[in-house]
Amino acid sequence: MVRRIYVEKKPALRQEAAGLLTELRTVLGVTALEDLRLINRYDAEGLDEAVFRRAADSVFSEPQVDDTAEDLPQGAWTVLAVEPLPGQFDQRADSAAQCVQLMAGGERPLIACAKVYLLAGDLTEADLEKIRGYLINPVESREAAPGKPETLVRSHGAPDRVETLDGFTAMDESALSALLDKLGLAMDLDDLRFLQACFRDEERRDPTITEVRVVDTYWSDHCRHTTFSTHLDDVDIQSPRVKGAYERYLAAREEVYGAERAAERPQTLMDIATIGTKVLKKRGLLPEIDESEEINACSIHVPAVVDGEEQDWLLMFKNETHNHPTEIEPFGGAATCIGGCIRDPLSGRAYVHQAMRVTGAADPRAPFEKTLEGKLPQRKLCQTAAAGYSSYGNQIGLATGHVAELYHPGYAAKRLECGAVVAAAPAENVRRERPAPGDVVILLGGRTGRDGIGGATGSSKSHNKKSLQTMASEVQKGNAPEERKLQRLFRDGDVTRLIKRCNDFGAGGVSVAIGELADGLEINLDAVRKKYDGLDGTELAISESQERMAVVVAPEDADKFIAAAERENLEAYQVAVVTADPRMVMRWQGKTIVSLSREFLNSNGAVKHAAVSVTEGTVPLPGRDFTSLREMASSLKCASRRGLIERFDGSIGAGSVLMPFGGKNQATPAQAMAALLPVLPEQETDQASVMAWGCETEWLSADPFIGARASVTVSLAKLVASGADYKKAYLTLQEFFEKLRDDPARWGKPFAALLGALDAQLRYGCAAIGGKDSMSGSFLDLDVPPTLISFAIAPIRAGEIVTPEFKEGGHPVYAFLCGSPKDNRTTWDTFHSLCQAGRVKAAWAVEDCAAEGVMKMSFGNRIGFTADPGLEADWYAPAKGAILAELTEEVETDSRFISRLGVTTADGTITIGNDFAPIDNLLSLNEAVLADVYPTRAAAPGVAPMLEAPAFTRAAPRAGAAKPRVLIPVFPGTNCEYDSARAAVRAGLEAETVVIRNLTPEALLSSAKELEAAIRRSQIVFLPGGFSGGDEPDGSAKFIVSLFRSPRLTDAVHDLLQNRDGLMLGICNGFQALIKLGLVPFGEIRDTDAACPTLSYNVIGRHQSKIVRTRVASNRSPWLSRVNVGDVVSVPISHGEGRFLCPPELLQTLAENGQIATQYADFSGLPTMDPDHNPNGSVWAVEGITSPDGRVLGKMGHSERVGPHLYKNVPGEYDLHLFEAARDYFSL
Repeated sequence: MVRRIYVEKKPALRQEAAGLLTELRTVLGVTALEDLRLINRYDAEGLDEAVFRRAADSVFSEPQVDDTAEDLPQGAWTVLAVEPLPGQFDQRADSAAQCVQLMAGGERPLIACAKVYLLAGDLTEADLEKIRGYLINPVESREAAPGKPETLVRSHGAPDRVETLDGFTAMDESALSALLDKLGLAMDLDDLRFLQACFRDEERRDPTITEVRVVDTYWSDHCRHTTFSTHLDDVDIQSPRVKGAYERYLAAREEVYGAERAAERPQTLMDIATIGTKVLKKRGLLPEIDESEEINACSIHVPAVVDGEEQDWLLMFKNETHNHPTEIEPFGGAATCIGGCIRDPLSGRAYVHQAMRVTGAADPRAPFEKTLEGKLPQRKLCQTAAAGYSSYGNQIGLATGHVAELYHPGYAAKRLECGAVVAAAPAENVRRERPAPGDVVILLGGRTGRDGIGGATGSSKSHNKKSLQTMASEVQKGNAPEERKLQRLFRDGDVTRLIKRCNDFGAGGVSVAIGELADGLEINLDAVRKKYDGLDGTELAISESQERMAVVVAPEDADKFIAAAERENLEAYQVAVVTADPRMVMRWQGKTIVSLSREFLNSNGAVKHAAVSVTEGTVPLPGRDFTSLREMASSLKCASRRGLIERFDGSIGAGSVLMPFGGKNQATPAQAMAALLPVLPEQETDQASVMAWGCETEWLSADPFIGARASVTVSLAKLVASGADYKKAYLTLQEFFEKLRDDPARWGKPFAALLGALDAQLRYGCAAIGGKDSMSGSFLDLDVPPTLISFAIAPIRAGEIVTPEFKEGGHPVYAFLCGSPKDNRTTWDTFHSLCQAGRVKAAWAVEDCAAEGVMKMSFGNRIGFTADPGLEADWYAPAKGAILAELTEEVETDSRFISRLGVTTADGTITIGNDFAPIDNLLSLNEAVLADVYPTRAAAPGVAPMLEAPAFTRAAPRAGAAKPRVLIPVFPGTNCEYDSARAAVRAGLEAETVVIRNLTPEALLSSAKELEAAIRRSQIVFLPGGFSGGDEPDGSAKFIVSLFRSPRLTDAVHDLLQNRDGLMLGICNGFQALIKLGLVPFGEIRDTDAACPTLSYNVIGRHQSKIVRTRVASNRSPWLSRVNVGDVVSVPISHGEGRFLCPPELLQTLAENGQIATQYADFSGLPTMDPDHNPNGSVWAVEGITSPDGRVLGKMGHSERVGPHLYKNVPGEYDLHLFEAARDYFSL
């Protein structure tokens, strides 16, 4: 029986509905829409009435914030219900089912979800179609039927065979061409002829449809870089500059390959992209590079001092684009962009700990009516893609250290969605061996579905007006909690040392992920576990469903590996065996449906040929864009992206040396990201890496050669400005160009750009040791601008990092000028020496003009600047790659390299010649540009009284402990367990983690027993932060709450607190769990109702990540024994549901009892409702509360994410000393 419930936020909390109403009326222009209500609909099957009612009040809804009903509200509403397409992963439904299973035990029920929009007003059919088009993306969702279904069980046909393409080997050209169109293949007619010849002359049979699909995937541009491997037979260069670089490329080929081989070897874009590394390595200039047959990510060796001893670490980095999937389904496409980016170095057995996002769009402020037919609105693309990428990265626990968005009209052709990640691991943890016959292939992680089928081939095609309707299955669906489990498993060196080779399930699914592992393979597709029945052999072979890995292990290690995976709540099982015969064989339902020789697969199809033409540059390089400070501050190019960036977690992992915005006011954007190496919780290091990027789209559009060379220069200049040594830097490139077709002029653009990047590599001695190309940036007759992003990375000690915000008035400011690469090397060496001597207080690498650099350096601390009188400088002319620096003292200048610009001031103004502007005014203008697209502020009602409740006595235990044990449960979606354990260990506590396993009812029961036993042997239970269950269904911590409400665990917790005088702590997601269990403020697990406090969505309606200041309002809790009332402590926050809500009478009682522990505070240390300081709109600015006796503390701010070397660009006192206080409590 299917049971149904409707859930709607209480009237005062309907911000999402109100925001959508405003958007539809203003952005979409449906002015007749008068009201809108948003209701979540849940259908459940497999639950009896009693369990369903319990779930209705605790899983599907929360009494404090939600209203529930069995029917939709009465009224003259137009009803529009939207649900995911069948087969698409629905995190809300999945998490709801898991929560109900945790609550009730037994098998997991079937849950289906839909969003119901109630629309009021005199709406025409045209209005409704407009609204449907805005709310329903046909790639991922559809309009749902209003009636309740008889069952949620989906019946799937049971396929028993795959088709053989009878007559294929005898087809003539017209038949082959018709087949190409019928099947929608990414390969071209030459490839299809090549395939036909193989089966006719060598295999002597017709292929199965599976073989054709597998080959189409294997040879796709996405998987095999077909465009980059095309032979460039005819090169015509009219530009002397490019011709000189081309001749240097030819000389490098001879140096690497020898004259004879160089003459025979084809010239390709790939060769240009890789020759720099080869020649610099041959010259002995790349001693750190890590080489192997296994290509997962760029990898270099870095010596790291860990606990006082030097270790050899591998530093890995990788960039990835998901331009095609993000263009048609922005949330899923962007989410799996970062998911796929993570999996590459993760498959290299490194722990991925920091990410960067660089995107490109047309103007997101453009009116809806200017949206091109067949396209999503730019505003929706930008907002939804940001939500998708941040959702995935935040959930998996990856610190996003830097976010940038470029704006160019050409990106209306196709969006740029690019991510880059940094990972690291001790070199001894990474074993790399060639697989041997008899080795087994284990598949672990998520299950296979129809999502992602055709993703690789789809990414290789250009788009047309029908793409949104025809490419639904090509977009993969991300499941971040599942990939987090893979992260945990691969952080264990005992596990990774079992792995000979590993590949992730990105493009191509089984056919590529397993197919690339060894030359000879027998793959059993019947062993591949499915999300649902009904998939045939072809679908199993090419589905790109996410969060899966394939590993090769020796047969004697298979059981050990599988057992380790199961301990991490991961499915793992054998699917293939390595064979001596160099063929990839796939069997399904007892039949061989794929049998392809390795030689044929590796041929990559028919050789492609192209001609290249590079003309003399006729388009002048862009000049000045501005003539005044205010004009510049108000421009889209220079606009603040703060409203975009703050939705990405910048502090998770407790390793971020820099936050995305710096200064006391957190308003100067960091130009690079820096993070400590991810050592284990019990270890310490100050070894870090710093990464930056450069992409000069306007210059690339005018002259791809100069633009690419400038992009490399700017990326390196940003590293230098951050205190790094450019001579230790390595690069990875991202190319994004139009579909080249057979047009030599179009081929000339990436050709010239790659030569420009190569020229920079050779002149700077810095190699691009990796990269990613995306060569389908066309939509009808529109093309993306030539795009080459240079990502640069270097190792650095945390204490050497320089930040860009001006520090204090009275310091001289110098420009370290940008010129030729030879001059730049001299300038950068001089600058680096000043950094090493401690004479550089702040530095900024110019991306556009010097005036912009000065303005943004001023924002963070409101430190002004006055240009030197009589200084002859063009402040608004392009000065890309120059470095502006605040120095501690005067230095000798040289007009070729260094020029004095002016002095910092304490008056809060910027003066350049006759132009003068207050910093506050410029910042206001700068943040207003994109405020409508990416809001930065949302005011909350009420006042915040200053509370003071000093301790007279505190609770004390009856028995002490020499080294108290802290239990840290790890739920699916938990991501702060390492940070939490590190904070505990640093304070002298013993940390224990218990992983909750729920793949089967038996595993869940076993986990519950393990957790109960761990609670009973611990003195402290710490519920860490994260996104348990993905913060679904529609609310945080329900996953944790569902399990802890079981009688077994409730009794263990009550025993800890009431009989053994133990302590409990919950931070962020853990605080959400404590308050929904009743442990705060009541001190016991109890049923909650509308009269209880809770935590709800931030007033701004999105995730918030930044540093805030909190004031200690009460220190009566044992957790706060080391601080005093009135102390102000800075703390990183990262949450979407942190708004504390409480009935007024109970709020007053909590204050009188001293249970309000901490409040959000302004710069004066006073509690505040100002959204710049109170990030979620909490009533009375409450940040943390306690139980009546203080033994249980819940708080939103991540007090565990503190330590040496962190957040260097945001000054403050960070340590609340929670864990030392807990140790003191048990030290009788």
